[in-house]
Amino acid sequence: MKPTFFIIMVLCAATNSTINAQSSDNILWYEQPAKRWTEALPVGNGRLGAMIYGNPAREELQLNEETVWGGGPHNNYNPAALKSLPEVRRLIFEGKNREAENIINRDFLASSHGMPYQTMGSLFLDFPGHEQYTGFRRELDISKAVAITSYQVDDVTFTRQIYASFNDNVIIMKITADKKGALNFAASYNSPMKKFAVKRAGDKLVLTGMGDDHEGVKAAIQFETQALVKAADGKVKTDNNSITVTGATTATIYISAATNFVNYKSVDGDAHKKAATYLDAVLKKDENKMLADHIAYYQNQYNRVKLNLGARDDGKTPTDIRLKTFRENNDPSLAALLFNYGRYLLISSSQPGSQPANLQGIWNQQPFAPWDGKYTVNINLEMNYWPADITNLRETNQPLFQMLKELSVTGQETAKKMYGADGWVLHHNTDIWRSTGVVDGATWGMWPNGGAWLCQHLWQHYLYTGDKAFLKEYFPVMKGAADFFLDFLTEEPTHKWLVTVPSNSPEQGPAGSNSTIVAGCTMDNQLAFDILMNTGQAAKILNEDAAYINKLQQTANRLPPMQIGQYNQLQEWLQDADDPKNDHRHVSHLYGLYPGNQISPYYNPNLFQAAKKSLLYRGDAATGWSMGWKINLWARLLDGNHAYIIIRNLLSPVASRDVNYSGGGGVYNNLFDAHPPFQIDGNFGYTAGVAEMLMQSHDGAVHLLPSLPDAWKDGHVKGLLARGNFEVDIQWKDCQLEKATIKSNMGGNLRLRSYVPLKGKGLAEAKGENSNPLFAPAQIKTPLISEKINPEMPLLYSVFEYDILTEAGKEYVFERDSF
Repeated sequence: MKPTFFIIMVLCAATNSTINAQSSDNILWYEQPAKRWTEALPVGNGRLGAMIYGNPAREELQLNEETVWGGGPHNNYNPAALKSLPEVRRLIFEGKNREAENIINRDFLASSHGMPYQTMGSLFLDFPGHEQYTGFRRELDISKAVAITSYQVDDVTFTRQIYASFNDNVIIMKITADKKGALNFAASYNSPMKKFAVKRAGDKLVLTGMGDDHEGVKAAIQFETQALVKAADGKVKTDNNSITVTGATTATIYISAATNFVNYKSVDGDAHKKAATYLDAVLKKDENKMLADHIAYYQNQYNRVKLNLGARDDGKTPTDIRLKTFRENNDPSLAALLFNYGRYLLISSSQPGSQPANLQGIWNQQPFAPWDGKYTVNINLEMNYWPADITNLRETNQPLFQMLKELSVTGQETAKKMYGADGWVLHHNTDIWRSTGVVDGATWGMWPNGGAWLCQHLWQHYLYTGDKAFLKEYFPVMKGAADFFLDFLTEEPTHKWLVTVPSNSPEQGPAGSNSTIVAGCTMDNQLAFDILMNTGQAAKILNEDAAYINKLQQTANRLPPMQIGQYNQLQEWLQDADDPKNDHRHVSHLYGLYPGNQISPYYNPNLFQAAKKSLLYRGDAATGWSMGWKINLWARLLDGNHAYIIIRNLLSPVASRDVNYSGGGGVYNNLFDAHPPFQIDGNFGYTAGVAEMLMQSHDGAVHLLPSLPDAWKDGHVKGLLARGNFEVDIQWKDCQLEKATIKSNMGGNLRLRSYVPLKGKGLAEAKGENSNPLFAPAQIKTPLISEKINPEMPLLYSVFEYDILTEAGKEYVFERDSF
């Protein structure tokens, strides 16, 4: 049964805002060319990416291919760790954490700290006489995944249309003039890479190059970019440096790229052959059909979800101006646009068969991106995929899941050689070569929980889909991560709990400590609980060995409980050593609130209130990605208005700090998330957060409009995916639910939770626990409470809960009933 709680009822006032202006929710547009990279507009197909500047006189298409990385196949574990591990643990348990940290920095660190994601270079288009122009507009239509630039020179209108074809694996740019024979330009390459060359190959202009050696690992990647221009009229001439077009009316540029990368173990591919195959194939196809096929492929994913938060923009205000004035007018359609943009970026950077989206997505103009553009797994890679299931983009998960299979191989060697453990381990960073060692330094790298956190995505995907074949395929990955913890967890001397040691609460230490290295911090305990319990649940579903299931449960039973400390906060460490003035960007101990489900307002309200206290202490200002996390956390805390405060902070322009770490986060004019500098995770965190504000399904029921802010008084959302494989449409007015339409994709019991009473055929008042196992709440230990406090309880909205037994393929409609 749920505990008693206090109740408040808040209804927001009515509004006369108009709900229309579809284009303002789906188009980024500007009245001037991009002057810097963070103003350029991105296109991508999961494998190829381009940033489009839109300059009339000198266009730049900055090009990326997802497998252009430095170094080559390798792993970076340090076997010296195994001998030093007992001493490190002894020192930590004796309170000599700094001495332990020094040994870790000496014996655990890898000789290489991960390889960099790199660029190929740019294709430049020079248009003589286009320095003076009028009527300029550049836009990115994220409802079609097509970018367009248009302007006038004298009496001629020039239009450039570009997209990265999902179907045909090339980038296509069509340039037109509305006056016959008025189109003249030259295309050429340049690259910031150390090793590159440009040459002619028949009608093609070819850029070849290599990735860089890095930290003692020799470069293995060879890349090749091929460009070819077809013109309906005029002349096209290719030489060793450029392609020149004169006297044309329409010209189409086809850009192909590939590398010799096969997989994390092999670079035996043929970059030239692959690039030529892609390019030669499209030359035989009809341009209009290719564009139509591209849009159809994209919209099959993008159109599953539609969001309207009440548009106030009439489509006549450029995006950079809307961003600049957002804090003044609270433009809800800009909030919807940023939500849609996150889905666009995920579709464009992560498709079946591609690499996962990295810190840059796939867009990077530098040989050495910030933080090397790698996969940081103590929050950032996970955040990239938070929107994947809830916003109904299931396919985009596949590259991440494939990466997990590969990491479970490379991480097995690291687990054995560094810790003498079975299973597999991943520390806080990896790259295209699936390296798994400790990098950067103990403060950042001594964190052995990457496998546990990433496996949460496997389990959650199963809860969203109910796909037992998927669960069976990936169970060995989950089991390997759990097996590592079965061996790695160590008994601490005071309470005899099993804890991770050595580790850290990402990138910071307890108040008053001279080291970040600890044993059994709260996040670690939450992650260990999830990997052990989720693997145990998966094993039961798949009828695995009962003795193994029991071992997982018994080990989980010995983990430390969560603790409420002297400030009524959720403790971040085993000791009550939190600093209420600490405003660090990482809020790692709140993993159990989001993305985990271990902290519930209904099952453990005092823990829920303690998590809220911790988040209040951290404050609202943060880096871009941290604000993305905080939106989700406030949504889970059922406080939509506070989540909206973070949204207002995030939707602040960071105009010129391209590579400046200082200052708070926000977004650039092209709506890329700013740490600063650019990190794409904040875009994805925001999109997931908005979805969590509108619908949640982690806590025993599908909760409709759990955290709707006053600013979004009227609106509707279509197609969000709930656990149990339910697709959810919601309409609301005056901040109250009006109607919900829910499609059951696999049948089973649907439990609805709402702040207003509902009516609909088949609805019955909910009794007891939800019989649908895909909604099972976490069975956590009773938290420990500091003797110095009286634990606080939250104020919560009253809720109504209903059950309905659904059939696969059927839709169910529910409407607001009178109180």
